[in-house]
Amino acid sequence: MISLKNKIAIVTGASRSTGIGTAICRSLARLGAHIFFTHWSRFDETEGNGGEKGWPDQLCKELEALGVRASHMEADLALPETPSLIMDQVEKSLGHASILINNAAYCVPTNFRDLNMETLDQHYNVNNRGTILLSTEFAKRFEQHHAKGTAGRIIFMVSKGPDPNNLAYIATKGALISLIEPLSVGLASLHITVNGFDPGPTDSGWMDDDMKAGFLPMFPMGRIGLPEDAAKAISFLASDESQWITGQVIKSEGGFLGK
Repeated sequence: MISLKNKIAIVTGASRSTGIGTAICRSLARLGAHIFFTHWSRFDETEGNGGEKGWPDQLCKELEALGVRASHMEADLALPETPSLIMDQVEKSLGHASILINNAAYCVPTNFRDLNMETLDQHYNVNNRGTILLSTEFAKRFEQHHAKGTAGRIIFMVSKGPDPNNLAYIATKGALISLIEPLSVGLASLHITVNGFDPGPTDSGWMDDDMKAGFLPMFPMGRIGLPEDAAKAISFLASDESQWITGQVIKSEGGFLGK
């Protein structure tokens, strides 16, 4: 049986009850991991899928009820200082983390007509600069504080596809995909594995009924992917059993046909 008992995991972007980030937090906590999660409610309220007042505190209590320690903070990854602030707060509240799940992302619709420098920069600042700098800061602190041979994990949530209305999002997620293999080589001597995870279209609260009707025929298993599907696979990648898997992008899409 997989166990993450007493490991400390960071999960970014757990802002909503129906989100993938929340499902990941729950899954890791059920396996015994202490959870530090981030959220950025201002994005959810203005540009995302809607904010949920009080949700971070509610999730924290839910995780603690599973018998683990939990903590959280607001974190805008567009700010250069945020990666260090996250790591400082993790260490202050829980200790030294060995698992990082890069789930937070910035995404607004962009096609070739409305894509501009500002929108592209907004995607880059969160999806690339903030996420990459958090990962390298995590690795540096892991090297400083963990005994040699300790297993570490970095997992990037990624995406791809031919959607012409998500140019900036797909482009910046593609940049993360290109980073995974070289970073995995650079961190292998520290026993930190680096992998990407593509869950495909997931019913995490952003799909309306028309979208669901359009997606459903493209799933040969007869249903659309759920946040829990992603969380189960990520829990395995976070565990000791996955130590020999690194530098990979795992597609967990239920046979999705809309490539």
